[in-house]
Amino acid sequence: MSDAPRPRARRDDLVEQIHGRAVPDPYRWLEDPDSAETKEWLTAQDALFAAELSGAAAEREHFAARIRELLGAGSVGAPVWRGERRFFTRRTAEQEHGVLYTVDPDTGAERVLLDPVALDPEGTTTIDAWQPDREGRLLAYQLSEGGDEESLLRVMDVATGALVEGPIDRCRYSPVSWLPGGEAYYYVRRLAPELVPDGEEQYHRRVYLHRVGTPPEDDVLIFGEGRDKTEYFGPSVSRDGRWLTVWASKGTSPRNDVWLADLHASSPERPRLVPVQEGVDADTHLHVGRDGRLYVFTDREAPRGRLCVADPERPAAEHWRELLPEDPEAVLTDFAILDGPELGERPVLLAAWRRHAISEITVHDLADGRRTGTVALPGLGSIGGIQERPEGGHDAWFGYTDHTTPLGVWHYDARTGETSPYAAAPGRVEVPEVRTRLVDYPSADGTTVRMLVISPAGADPGPRPAILYGYGGFSVSLTPGYSATILAWVAAGGVYAVANLRGGLEEGEEWHRAGMLDRKQNVFDDFHAAAERLIADGTTTADRLAAFGGSNGGLLVGAAITQRPELFQAAVCSAPLLDMVRYERFGLGATWNVEYGSAEDPEQFGWLIGYSPYHRVREGVDYPATLFTVFDRDTRVDPLHARKMCAALQHATSGSRPILLRREAEVGHSARSVSRTVGLNADQLAFLAARTGLRTDPR
Repeated sequence: MSDAPRPRARRDDLVEQIHGRAVPDPYRWLEDPDSAETKEWLTAQDALFAAELSGAAAEREHFAARIRELLGAGSVGAPVWRGERRFFTRRTAEQEHGVLYTVDPDTGAERVLLDPVALDPEGTTTIDAWQPDREGRLLAYQLSEGGDEESLLRVMDVATGALVEGPIDRCRYSPVSWLPGGEAYYYVRRLAPELVPDGEEQYHRRVYLHRVGTPPEDDVLIFGEGRDKTEYFGPSVSRDGRWLTVWASKGTSPRNDVWLADLHASSPERPRLVPVQEGVDADTHLHVGRDGRLYVFTDREAPRGRLCVADPERPAAEHWRELLPEDPEAVLTDFAILDGPELGERPVLLAAWRRHAISEITVHDLADGRRTGTVALPGLGSIGGIQERPEGGHDAWFGYTDHTTPLGVWHYDARTGETSPYAAAPGRVEVPEVRTRLVDYPSADGTTVRMLVISPAGADPGPRPAILYGYGGFSVSLTPGYSATILAWVAAGGVYAVANLRGGLEEGEEWHRAGMLDRKQNVFDDFHAAAERLIADGTTTADRLAAFGGSNGGLLVGAAITQRPELFQAAVCSAPLLDMVRYERFGLGATWNVEYGSAEDPEQFGWLIGYSPYHRVREGVDYPATLFTVFDRDTRVDPLHARKMCAALQHATSGSRPILLRREAEVGHSARSVSRTVGLNADQLAFLAARTGLRTDPR
């Protein structure tokens, strides 16, 4: 690696008094990406990154080739049925993005509906969401460009591919729920910028009824007026069109309010919404089945989830009857109803569970919830949502993946109880042999935490260069899945560990809440303890161990290198949150204070400043080699966090290990093309290989 000098960054004497505490912010000027000084600093960082990575060119070339090869497996999604027409996504080895297809019900011929690269040869356009109407004649779909995730909503005629209407803007994160007949749908749209205070353009959502072919200015406001600016909403209409459900959640809160309206007793334009749950600390979602029962999927009085039933005309909690009780060790994640005439008087309920991050599916009698069997899965892995035919039937489809199996689709037949392959990933690749083990370890407070450790099959046990990956927040569960990045690292002789930290949902909502707000330090302690376990059992050593995480996981990495720098030789910190005093002011930060807390509140400010990585940087510490990766069009987590932290670490570190910033234009926080994925992951692994001593050259 290069010995190029670190760029100098001006340090200001800016100190704010916040709730009686002095808070320095010497690099606030780096919050402005358009200033001449910031641009000059970024140009110098680009040069430093290029110089450093030039010394790892062989490693980068190796990983780029291996990752591209492994991504050549492609993927295929479970079918979504509307009558006899089905829709699905697939990505082949040569495609940059997944493509949406439909299958003609008469001929069985596949036809492309949406190909992002055909729409944008530069590969910066992504499909954010899609939803066919109930008859399969119209398709609502959302696209965004350049990684900004600012979804534009359009409607297509499925038979011809012709544009029916759109684009409608300000539809980011909008569900679409069609009324029968395809003449109208409910959706969510933000208010126009001129109607909201400056700086709040990303908020202020409303639920509308839109009639196809009419201007969006004529949409009927259904819900949201007077609610908190950060609330997200979700409308959903039952299959028969009779029942409208609306839920509301403040930011990313793990609780919601829910209403139900009978559209036979009130009009779609003026639904009479009856409260099902308001002001309750629980997450609840409703589904009205073809049998007329209300199915209530909830963690109310059941942190691992349960399924209840009720009469939709009496939907309040006191009328719920438990159908699937809470499992003491597994988290309920999904359910599907199979009630076609082929099953006679014995309709079936499928329930998906996650037991210590591993998926399983159980079979139950729909009438009383009695367990009658299990669905055979291909291995110890992860399933996607279970899909059934909306009009009823005996079939179910689900996606499946594990560490060595690319995402494919499996079929379950409730008549026979048999599970069979339905659609494999389209590409053929040689997947390296790996060994995966589940490791239990105690955290600082004695809590048992689990991590999956993936290593080369048949190799000496270690110590080896290792990556420790984590996330720990927002109810996100890290489950087994096919990853070209993991396999490329392990195939080169490294170890890759994925820790199921508190803050996720691997063990239910209590597990999540044990890692949020004033308990956020538990997440970091769990990660530190995972590193200590990998070192103690001889898997790796501190000078061969790297920390890796992105977004909320980038916050985790920032905390790890500032709280326990001696545990790690290197770190990759991608699209991170790092200034926890000011995070609410940028991107979607104001929607996350239900997870982290708010600096506006004196007590919560104390939690935040206690671990905020940017504010914990100390001069004279030998910090791990750190690579920050950021994306210029990231509208969720502003790249300013990484800029400020990079400058702070470059100034403070006492060692010679590099602190680098890699930035990328025309891409955002989430979806990206295969080529960009290869480039980013190759740079990250090459950096970590060079720092942890992983040799990609077998000689």
